[in-house]
Amino acid sequence: MNKEVILTGDRPTGKLHLGHYTGSLKNRVELQNTDKYEMFIMIADQQALTDNARNPEKIRNNLLEVLLDYLSVGVDPSKSNIFIQSQIPELNELTMHYLNLVTVSRLERNPTIKYEIKQRNFQASIPAGFLIYPVSQAADITAFKASIVPVGEDQEPMIEQTRELVRSFNSIYGEILIEPKGIYPKGNAARMPGIDGKSKMSKSLGNAIYLSDDPDTINSKVMNMYTDPNHIRIEDPGNIKNNTVFTYLDIFCKDGIYLEELKENYTRGGLGDIKVKKYLNEVLQSHLEPIRNRRKEYEKDRDYLYEILKEGSNVARNVATYTLKEVRDAIGVNYFNM
Repeated sequence: MNKEVILTGDRPTGKLHLGHYTGSLKNRVELQNTDKYEMFIMIADQQALTDNARNPEKIRNNLLEVLLDYLSVGVDPSKSNIFIQSQIPELNELTMHYLNLVTVSRLERNPTIKYEIKQRNFQASIPAGFLIYPVSQAADITAFKASIVPVGEDQEPMIEQTRELVRSFNSIYGEILIEPKGIYPKGNAARMPGIDGKSKMSKSLGNAIYLSDDPDTINSKVMNMYTDPNHIRIEDPGNIKNNTVFTYLDIFCKDGIYLEELKENYTRGGLGDIKVKKYLNEVLQSHLEPIRNRRKEYEKDRDYLYEILKEGSNVARNVATYTLKEVRDAIGVNYFNM
């Protein structure tokens, strides 16, 4: 591979939503279309199983849903290698080698892990696979010699842990692995709030607008969206800061002049929440309709979808096999030159 390598991906725990789109999917398509990079996009089913091991059907059922969302937003399988994590067994051996270079206490100090343990109420019953998934993630990144990893800002501690492992490995065994850098979304897109306004958009919190939502569902979610709780009457001055409707408009509205007029009118009083929500609904419907239509077309050919995943996984495995051989050679455990 002569091009700089990008690795990114998602857990197949449900359909993807607007937060995924603004936080990573849109950026992936833009990077893909520059033709400057070798792009690997991983559907992280093994990582998803770390906290869904007793419900594997959830992961299997959402495998194609995630792929459909990729294709519908413009990910092109002729330009991006889309693969399934579990179909690359070399990643597991790399994880095992890296586990010897990190302590349990270091994993427990990882801010992302600490937050997600609290969110999932694991407390003292932390699945071992979940605790070590930053190491598994390091294996995913380094297997493809990825130097760029587009992720959400909450994943920065994971990228830093990968860099630590790369430095540790290279200092012991020689300069084999590449230290990656993260690319993070900027502005409101970095942490798109859910429709409840309480936290970031999340599948598990039930506060998301999905890329595949039908028009009526989108309208209903927008009309129930959190705004300014003190904006009770139309004539009351409203606050656009932390107002979810305006946060979404900042991201998706293409008519900046009209949006500024709305903000001024709302701030001084005289503009009701319903009117603003109706406008946001129009903006989102216009943006999501072509995405939804492309999804419907791809849904017609499941064999083609599986072929994409099979071909992408074959390409990914060939690359990971080469990296694993380098790692085995460096450690000195490639006894039979395999």
